[in-house]
Amino acid sequence: MAAHGVRVALGLAVVVTGDRGLRHQRTEAGVVGLVGEVGQLLLGDREVARQGLQAIRHVPQTSFDQRSTHGAEVYAPPPTAPSDPAGLRWPAAVGARRQDGPMPPDPPTAPGDPLDPAAWGIDDGYHDVAGTWHPTSPATARALVAAMGGDADHPRPPAPGSLRVVRAGGAAAVDGAAALVLEDGTERVLDATGLPGDLPLGRHRALDRAGDPIATVLVAPPRIEPPADRAWGVTALLDVARSSRSWGVGDLDDLALLIDWTQGRGGTVVGLNPLHAPDPGPHPLDSPYSPSSRRWHNPLHLAIQHVPGAAGLPHLDRLAAEARALHDGRLVDRAAAWSAKRAALEALWAGFGGDAAFDAFRVERGEGLYRWATYCALVDHLGGPWPRWPAELRHPGGPAVARFAAAHPNQLAFWSWLQWLLDDQLAASGAPDALLADLAVGFAPDGFDAWDWQDLLAPGCRIGAPPDLLGPDGQDWGLPPFVPWRLREVAYRPIEETIAAVARHATGLRIDHVMGLFRLFWLPPGGGAVDGAYVGWPGDELLAAVLLACHRAGVHVVGEDLGTVEDGVREALAAAGVSSTRLLWFEDRPPAEWPVAAQAAVTTHDLPTVAGVWTGTDLADQRAAGVTASVEADALLRHHLRVAGSCDDAAPVDHVAGAAHRAVGSSPAALATATIDDLLGAEHRPNLPGTIDEHPNWRLPLPALLDDLAAHPRAEAIAAALSETRPA
Repeated sequence: MAAHGVRVALGLAVVVTGDRGLRHQRTEAGVVGLVGEVGQLLLGDREVARQGLQAIRHVPQTSFDQRSTHGAEVYAPPPTAPSDPAGLRWPAAVGARRQDGPMPPDPPTAPGDPLDPAAWGIDDGYHDVAGTWHPTSPATARALVAAMGGDADHPRPPAPGSLRVVRAGGAAAVDGAAALVLEDGTERVLDATGLPGDLPLGRHRALDRAGDPIATVLVAPPRIEPPADRAWGVTALLDVARSSRSWGVGDLDDLALLIDWTQGRGGTVVGLNPLHAPDPGPHPLDSPYSPSSRRWHNPLHLAIQHVPGAAGLPHLDRLAAEARALHDGRLVDRAAAWSAKRAALEALWAGFGGDAAFDAFRVERGEGLYRWATYCALVDHLGGPWPRWPAELRHPGGPAVARFAAAHPNQLAFWSWLQWLLDDQLAASGAPDALLADLAVGFAPDGFDAWDWQDLLAPGCRIGAPPDLLGPDGQDWGLPPFVPWRLREVAYRPIEETIAAVARHATGLRIDHVMGLFRLFWLPPGGGAVDGAYVGWPGDELLAAVLLACHRAGVHVVGEDLGTVEDGVREALAAAGVSSTRLLWFEDRPPAEWPVAAQAAVTTHDLPTVAGVWTGTDLADQRAAGVTASVEADALLRHHLRVAGSCDDAAPVDHVAGAAHRAVGSSPAALATATIDDLLGAEHRPNLPGTIDEHPNWRLPLPALLDDLAAHPRAEAIAAALSETRPA
């Protein structure tokens, strides 16, 4: 029965696991053969099929790009454990471990080896989908320790004494501390009892008796309160959500249009895929999930007509016409759209006479904006990627970088100006009252964040997922990991900077692969996923830092938690106020039984649309792309739709789409959402995992412009269904 269930789950996975498939690897022959056997099992055993679909819900959802894989993981992070106030614990795996197979008898190092992998957060192994234990090899452990800065002379990471993370109201102590300087400059004298329990949230400095700083005290809230009302909204990939005013791609003016439409029908939320900045070169990546920087926004989303001086630009109409002609193309062409926009922006910059608000923005965003602008100017001069630049320019702190910046003030000002325009347009779009922003799990190894924070990263390492039935070779997402002790040494400031930037004009934050707040699967330099190991964060410190950053930003949090999660992790996230994710495709319980603290939806950008399933288009797309497709698994999705719509296969797709969203809206979940693709009747999913060029991922335009939303019968019907089940 166990093998039977696993095979059923695999057959379903190939068809319905959106971001759970492989991004840049084709399906292995063995997997194809196994799926072939599944077809004879599914229809004869509906209960096993149902269990299989439920199993697929526990393969983590991730976001795919054309650079690397980011997807299926069988075992997710362990539950949190409180930080030890007397000294930080660096567990190989905090909390309960699945006992599906025999534990390794020996640690993953040779006898007499001075290195202590557990001290570096390296797990001693993991169980695969069949329950088989895979120990971390000594070679992998040594490679990961070396990447984190360890060697025979440094068998353990530096003593973790410079940071103390506490939850508000909790007890803690800092050895040798005589006073505490709060963020607002107030100084409080400490006694022998330790830190007072009434400390305000924030980062404070502990001083010794001589007045010298000895530690940072990070005080985080115990939880972030999720939304109290039963709200509804729309999710979209902004690039393809175009109107007649767009310059080839959706922009922030289109966001305003989408927010207005949603709010006009009783909705309150618009969720967007990441607005993170790609590299500033002429060919922006199509995927929003492998950005150059998560701290800055994509200038491709600027609405040129709202840039100061646009009305007086002589050739604006010509550029706009050329860009809007891109709407006639079969696919979204980001490179052509950016070429037209950059030409207009450079002309507008040449006539920009300055603005006190721009000057204030540069001061406010400070050193970070200066470094981003410097990086962009360097890319303009040298191209990319930065690891191929002259050695003296590869580090942001080098004197040659400073000399370059000083010699190119106009270019730095131009790139700073673009971010000011983006910030202003995002604020004016209505986003501060509606946006559910999306935080990608990482950033590209050859982009700005990796250049700027290279001293905090593990050189040559990537995060990914271990081998499993969906990916026999495992998955390499191509994203560099932070070294836990180094990130802790800077008091998790990069995490706070990132969240502050992403949530700057938002009401909520969706965290991609939220299980990564507990541990990540690392691939060693030169190795593949079969050589990888899990590396954990110290206690629940990263979660605490995220909660503090979200509290400062004033956003609630939705965690993308569709992966298999160790016992206790979802409970820890729920206790912290992080909402879960629930999809009609994956839930075997009726919507009435879904949790309150959740975002409920039918599908996501990596999964089939309602129309794609109901018309058979999604199956056809998979076959055309060479992806193994299971008719039986597709039939199970149709079964979900029939149940939701109380209908048979002859029902029109408009009825089915409306009924499916009415079912989702009727759940107790605090937030219910519909994709813009389902609103406009798209039959093709935005991203087909397991493909690169075989399917036009992230480039498919919607079947109608946003201008047509108000007159689109299906969009209006779905909005009405959600509004009626969730009255304001």
